[in-house]
Amino acid sequence: MQISDDLTAYAKYDNDVKITAVFGGANIARQISIIKKGVHIISATPGRLLDLIKRRVVKISKIKSVVLDEADEMLNMGFRNELEAILKETPADKNTLLFAATMPNAVHKIANRFMKNPVEITIGKKNVGAENVNHVSYIVHARDRYLALKRIADYFPEIYGIIFCRTRRETQDVAEKLIRDGYNADSLHGDLSQPQRDKVMAKFRKKHLRLLVATDVAARGLDIENLTHIINYNLPDELEIYTHRSGRTGRAGRSGTSIVIANLKEKYKLKLIEKKINKKFDNKPVPPGKDICEKQLFHLVDKMEKVEVDNEKIDAFLPAIMHKLEWLDREELIKKFVSVEFNRFLDYYKNTPDLNVPESSGKRSKEKRTSGKHTAEGFTRFFINLGKTDDLRPVNVIGMINDYTNIRDIEIGEIEILKNFSFFEADKLYTKEILKGFAGKDFKKRKIILEVAEGKKKEGESYSGKNKKRDSYKRKSVGRKTERKRRRR
Repeated sequence: MQISDDLTAYAKYDNDVKITAVFGGANIARQISIIKKGVHIISATPGRLLDLIKRRVVKISKIKSVVLDEADEMLNMGFRNELEAILKETPADKNTLLFAATMPNAVHKIANRFMKNPVEITIGKKNVGAENVNHVSYIVHARDRYLALKRIADYFPEIYGIIFCRTRRETQDVAEKLIRDGYNADSLHGDLSQPQRDKVMAKFRKKHLRLLVATDVAARGLDIENLTHIINYNLPDELEIYTHRSGRTGRAGRSGTSIVIANLKEKYKLKLIEKKINKKFDNKPVPPGKDICEKQLFHLVDKMEKVEVDNEKIDAFLPAIMHKLEWLDREELIKKFVSVEFNRFLDYYKNTPDLNVPESSGKRSKEKRTSGKHTAEGFTRFFINLGKTDDLRPVNVIGMINDYTNIRDIEIGEIEILKNFSFFEADKLYTKEILKGFAGKDFKKRKIILEVAEGKKKEGESYSGKNKKRDSYKRKSVGRKTERKRRRR
């Protein structure tokens, strides 16, 4: 509840202004009790506020101002109906302020519907990356994404950054793996309670955590200084959000790095982002174990060289230490002290494989995509009978896959939304689970038809051998309509 914190700070020295926050997951009875005592400002999540309105606890028919903060994220999370229901309860002559990091069409529609002659104010240029941010990409196989993340973290010993994931489940999973492997990391996502969130953020701000694994929603509103890296473990569904992510580093004149770990199917997205931010990605190979060990070794030597010695306290122990180590010569002594910290890197990176995708693999995948006969290695291409006319968006596709299969870590490739139908690609290991999960489901009261696509078809072409009769029927129908038009003439 970042906005609640901001409002509290705003009224810190004015005891006459009463503010409360209402949100799901907290005791609603306590929230109702506070509201009934009288408040001037309510900071609320859409679902809980609508619940309180229906209970007639909150009456907003005479309010003076409405502020929609993070409007784009609320719409992405599926709160459009709740927002519209709330705004309908407000008076026509209210003052409305709408804040968003990105301005998709859905946000403009809300503004035009509920605001009179709205004025758009843009701070900075749209979709332009920060000048001090370097953009780096690493191309790996989807299965090697986590291994690549570890190598990147090890290659930058002083890393202090945020790792962005697509879902809550993936965020928790990545954080748990990092903690298990010995990294100072933790997660930040919507399933955390406010006390849990505050605890994580306190540790991260003090740099007791070096890596924060987060969803875009949970990280909204955070203001962390001196971040060295932003790592996109997955690219966001809305590419404009990449600009918002990368802009968290390279602030106040400092330099920063935004890293993308992408698979072969996501390379085309990098080109789209480059056009938006007007910058090129520096495509680098995933560091091999030898280079990582060298980086870590010299980092350790630098730390040892710069460490401050408290002679007064340590001198008393020196005679015993010198006696204990007198059998070692200078070179052997240095080797042993360095190895105390360094051996774990030598052991881990001994005989580790090359994670980089061979150039020939990329070419083969490109040929497969353009041929229209195959999809990328390791993926199944699906047809779904929903498209732009059904208001289908990539975030809906991902949400349905997660919900209908009840599996949160399925690798998802290219999502292609067309006018009347769409295609998406997913890990072929879960083909049966996806088909079974979508069976008998509806999307906005329309029955979903999901099939494995034979190839990459264009709008209007048949998408599966099973549907040749249906396509033939459509062609006959079009022919009859044309014949009727001729007769009228």
